Amino acid sequence: MQSAAPISLNDKINQLTESIRDKKRVAIAFSGGVDSTLLLYAAYRTLGDNAMAITVDAPYIPRWELDEAADFCKKLKIRHTIIKLEIPATIQNNPSDRCYHCKLALFKQLQNFADQNGAALLDGTNYDDLDDYRPGMAALKELAIQSPLLEAELTKSEIRQISKEWNLKTAGKPAYACLLTRIPHATQITPEMLYRIEQAETAIIKLGFPAVRVRHYADLARIEIPTHQIPQAVAEPTRTKIVNAVRNAGYQFVTLDLAGYRMGSLNPAIEPAD
Repeated sequence: MQSAAPISLNDKINQLTESIRDKKRVAIAFSGGVDSTLLLYAAYRTLGDNAMAITVDAPYIPRWELDEAADFCKKLKIRHTIIKLEIPATIQNNPSDRCYHCKLALFKQLQNFADQNGAALLDGTNYDDLDDYRPGMAALKELAIQSPLLEAELTKSEIRQISKEWNLKTAGKPAYACLLTRIPHATQITPEMLYRIEQAETAIIKLGFPAVRVRHYADLARIEIPTHQIPQAVAEPTRTKIVNAVRNAGYQFVTLDLAGYRMGSLNPAIEPAD
């Protein structure tokens, strides 16, 4: 039996467009990242004023990311609503299934907003997310949240390719995740530790390391950057600038992880197979 022919990128784009058009009015859960930016722009191209964006402002979302999301919408004159939320009580101790409880709480709020505005709520989950440790996807499924990028089988690399063709600045933006992913599981979350992480990462980004994670261990910061940038990071005067920036953020000890930046580096402690 012959295997089915692979779906072309143009076919996937057409499927994405038709899926959005069929909904007539949509609200995009918009973080400003690569995936949600492409989804929002596709919705804006397809539905115009019937596409709106909703962004969550929570203590574990960096200010710079909120600013980028707001700037994108302002430039295109897309209706943009920011919903301010506190850390849900269910994740105050940073449980291993934090993403499930977080998305369940947050998307209930976003769904209420979308319902009040007569819109279908859409999120930017992509096809590659099926292969990652993503407990939050169970919450999206439970709430019946629609993910058009996933439905069109668009991978991360394809999303970046389309973003480049559509002249979106996020085409080369590093993958990002909320600040809670920097903290070991079963750790009581405080605003002070989130502030320290954000300040340290923001300073390192400004020094030329856009893909960075500052893993938080009380007074110790474990910095992850791509391995090819490690020589740059340990060379003077950059090394001293990084040390000073991280100490100014409130850490006493500054370490650089020689294994380099990788998503979900805290997951193996919970899920050995990941």
